[in-house]
Amino acid sequence: MKVLIYGAGGSQQFPVIKALKEKGAKVVATTNQREKVEMLENAGAEVVIANMGDREKLEEITRETDAISFLVPFFLRDPIEGLQFAKNAVDAAVKHGVKLLVWNSSGFILPVKIGNPSLDVRIDIADYLKKSGLPHIIIQPSVYAENLLGPWTAPFVKVEKTVSYPTPEDMPVGWIATNDVAALVAEAIYSPHLAGESFQVSGLENLTGNQLAEKFSLGLNDNFRYRQMAPKDFGKILDGLLGEGAGKEAEAMYQEITDTRNYPVMFASDMSEVLEKLPVKMTSIENWVNQNQAAFT
Repeated sequence: MKVLIYGAGGSQQFPVIKALKEKGAKVVATTNQREKVEMLENAGAEVVIANMGDREKLEEITRETDAISFLVPFFLRDPIEGLQFAKNAVDAAVKHGVKLLVWNSSGFILPVKIGNPSLDVRIDIADYLKKSGLPHIIIQPSVYAENLLGPWTAPFVKVEKTVSYPTPEDMPVGWIATNDVAALVAEAIYSPHLAGESFQVSGLENLTGNQLAEKFSLGLNDNFRYRQMAPKDFGKILDGLLGEGAGKEAEAMYQEITDTRNYPVMFASDMSEVLEKLPVKMTSIENWVNQNQAAFT
């Protein structure tokens, strides 16, 4: 099977290469960053330089493709641009008769729009996919455990023995490892009979802040506590990483959650049913922390 992976140089899509190679797939990986080519080739992929905004290029690289692993970057200066990326990829896939597209939506798709373009665009993409007639499966991950490797968490674990994140302590989160999502995507690509399904996926544990800190204590064999980072401080860190204004929407979202205490669901309660259809061995957060101890010690 020949599988095209969009955005393969990114942290969410790169592990999909290994997961697919282990299943015997021929992988074609796209990136718009030439400095990522060697890394992708070393992972066993054929590499194509492509911008998802280039319709003609996407039509060219989709020829003779059996399946597609698709993802739209979450942090775009203009989130609506992500819808155009999706349209370009879906239209190319329809034109060339791709048998299945698996979309990692990078988060839960909300039932209605809430005025946050980065989240609302997922609804538009899902609608476009459905109307296209292209066979597809949607994987909706909760919150990536790898977010805890960011500068809003890891440095505080190292220096202060504090697990810091912008969610209130009593808000539960079903953290999920990136490698587990990649494995679910790969399993979905080899499950065309599930076309039309959309799966919310998460880790198997729904952890409050203090419970998350307990997992860090177990994984690192030390004592840690949880502290909610002020949303404005989280936004400033994102601005420093991605450019001025990049953290505005995230800051506003976490501030609203904090003020209203209307906690969004970040846990898939039916994971046992999902894993019956997509059999993947899930990683506990305690084990994930231990596997990434170099980042925290």
